[in-house]
Amino acid sequence: QVQLVQSGGGLVQAGDSLKLSCVASEHPADPYAMGWFRQAPGKEREFVSAISSNGRYVYYHDSVRGRFAISSVNTKNTEVYLQMNNLKPEDTAVYYCAATITRSLVNIRSTSNYDYWGQGTQVTVSS
Repeated sequence: QVQLVQSGGGLVQAGDSLKLSCVASEHPADPYAMGWFRQAPGKEREFVSAISSNGRYVYYHDSVRGRFAISSVNTKNTEVYLQMNNLKPEDTAVYYCAATITRSLVNIRSTSNYDYWGQGTQVTVSS
């Protein structure tokens, strides 16, 4: 059973930066892609960013493109990071990392495409 362990997050001011980390703690862990989602109070979980396992393909929600950067490291365990710059109050949410073993990137932005989820971490951006 693959477990995704997240770290990072916290309370920052608008314009600040944060970096989220996610490590797949079980071996073997061979996700085809990993992604980040977020869920604000009273809203559905939404796609933020994703990266294929070989790092060749990256995807971003339009609202974070140019401000957020996803990256990954595939050594013994898969690690994925989300560098968040120029944070805005509307970025406030619980952020989740996710991993999929589905051998397709067609539905990379859909929550239903992912098999494993991290525990979530709160990001709060004050104005």
